[in-house]
Parts: sequence; C-alpha cells; structure tokens
Amino acid sequence: MTHTKTDLADNSWGGRVAYTIFRGLVVWLTRLITRPTISGLENLPKCGAYVIAPVHRSYVDSPIIACITRRRIRFMGKEEVWKYGPIGWFVSVMGAFPVSRGTADREALRRCVTVLDNGEPLVLFPEGERKDGPLIQPLFAGAVFIAARAGVPIVPVGIGGSARVMPRHAKMIHPQKVHIVIGEPIRPEVNGSGRASRQTIKDTTDELSDELQRLFDLAQSRVG
Repeated sequence: MTHTKTDLADNSWGGRVAYTIFRGLVVWLTRLITRPTISGLENLPKCGAYVIAPVHRSYVDSPIIACITRRRIRFMGKEEVWKYGPIGWFVSVMGAFPVSRGTADREALRRCVTVLDNGEPLVLFPEGERKDGPLIQPLFAGAVFIAARAGVPIVPVGIGGSARVMPRHAKMIHPQKVHIVIGEPIRPEVNGSGRASRQTIKDTTDELSDELQRLFDLAQSRVG
C-alpha cells in the first residue's frame, strides 16, 4: 500500500474540526468511565515533540493517555484498520497512522521519526502488546531508539487501574477509577553525530524499565 502525508496528519480545516469534536467526545467518555486523577503533569513538556512511553495493561490505555494533554498525540496502528474507510478515517483523525506488521522496522521508524520531526508527541508502548500482571515485562528498545534518533525526550507514564476497566481479553468496559503518574523525561545520550550507541540504548531502556515499574507501582497504590 502506498501512503501519503495525509496518513500522518490531516491538517485541513475539516480534519482539525473533526479532531476537536471526536477527541472531546472520547476524552469526555473516558473521564466519565475512569474518573482519572493525574500526578506529575509538570513533567510533561509544554511544547515540542517527545515520546510518551506508558505501561500497557488495557485497550483503554490509549484514550486514557489522551486525557493528559490537550495537544494531539500520535499512535501507531496496524495497517489493516485502514482497509475499512470510515474506521480508517476516524482513527486517522484521532491521531493514529498506519504501520504494516511484518515489514521492515525501517518503515515504522521512518513514520515515527516523521511524526516527531513535525513537532508532535508520539505514544509508543515499550512493552509492545498489552500485558498482564503487576510486573513490567521486558521492554523493546524501539522507544529509546526512536527518541534518540529524533533527538527528543521520553516521558514514562504509569497507569493504575486500567486493567480493571478492560482487561486484556475482556470484551466489555467496566467503570473503574484510574490514576496516572507522569515521570520525569528521560533523554537518551547521543554522540557528536546525533546517534546513540547500542550500549546507550540498552542502558537507557533498562533505566526506562525501572522507572516504569516505579510509576506503575505508585499508580496502582493510588487506586487501591
């Protein structure tokens, strides 16, 4: 499939109006269902691009993350979603962009870096797909690699209670309180050419894992 710039952002007047309307509805419903409280908002950059790296325990994690900022934040989505016209249009308006599963990592990298180069925040779940349990699972290095490549910070986020709202295999949503803890930004060190070494990426990924565990534990303790 050939993608165009509109896959990354619909900045037309109609696209901006649709985003404002639908985002407002999604955030309102999410707040109604989850009654979120947030700690650490001062750690979220007020402008510029950054990678948001949340814990991932539920389908509702993405709309919960939308509640932490009024800025449009971007998400990766599997390409198959865009085969269904109205659904593809809706998720594009909401900030998602397509990535082909099973294709070379460089394609996903290019799209992520383009989003960040455009100055927009990007959500990457470093655990990959949704996980279960109280322990942070081994992280993929992609979030750190992309942040280093784009020269932007990583903002770790713990989300407590989302698994009770909609567990990984559930088909129904159950209203439950959630708490969000935003950690201090982590900026991968890069060399003079703007690249991070493999050891730096590994060390920073380990640092991110430890911080996510701390934030997740804290967020969970706030919801009981």
